[in-house]
Amino acid sequence: MRLEKCWFCSSTIYPGHGIQFVRNDAKIFRFCRSKCHKNFKMKRNPRKVKWTKAYRRLHGKDMTQDSTFEFQRKRNRPERYDRNLAENTLKAIKKIDKIRVTREERHHKQRMKGKKAKEQREAAIELEQGIHLVKAPSVLNQDQSLTLPKVKVKVTQAQAEENYAMEE
Repeated sequence: MRLEKCWFCSSTIYPGHGIQFVRNDAKIFRFCRSKCHKNFKMKRNPRKVKWTKAYRRLHGKDMTQDSTFEFQRKRNRPERYDRNLAENTLKAIKKIDKIRVTREERHHKQRMKGKKAKEQREAAIELEQGIHLVKAPSVLNQDQSLTLPKVKVKVTQAQAEENYAMEE
């Protein structure tokens, strides 16, 4: 089973899916869905379209250099069957997937670290600008004009029983 890559968005194309376009110079372009095919016909650059893998790699959203990606490229070549080789390959695939997941998590943490610092800076600036809106509780106790007035409401026995009956 041969899995192809979409020319536009780099997603996997399973057998029997997608669209194939052959140019006059015999270059083959494979697309995973009509969305990618239409964008190609409109001569859009995949590096400038935000949802493509090329854009994400170019702008540091996805990992670009990782040795585990090369293993995936090597896997597509047909090799003579050898039971020991197949067994070792299956073990290696599991190990490599685990490595890839940990590296991706590390990459995401690295990206989010800068965001947290930026949010803290923005919060500090906002607090500096609006510090006059924040009052300490001791100030509220001293100046009663800042609090809401206390209102006492008298409830008769009949009203209390009526409310109790409505709750049931």
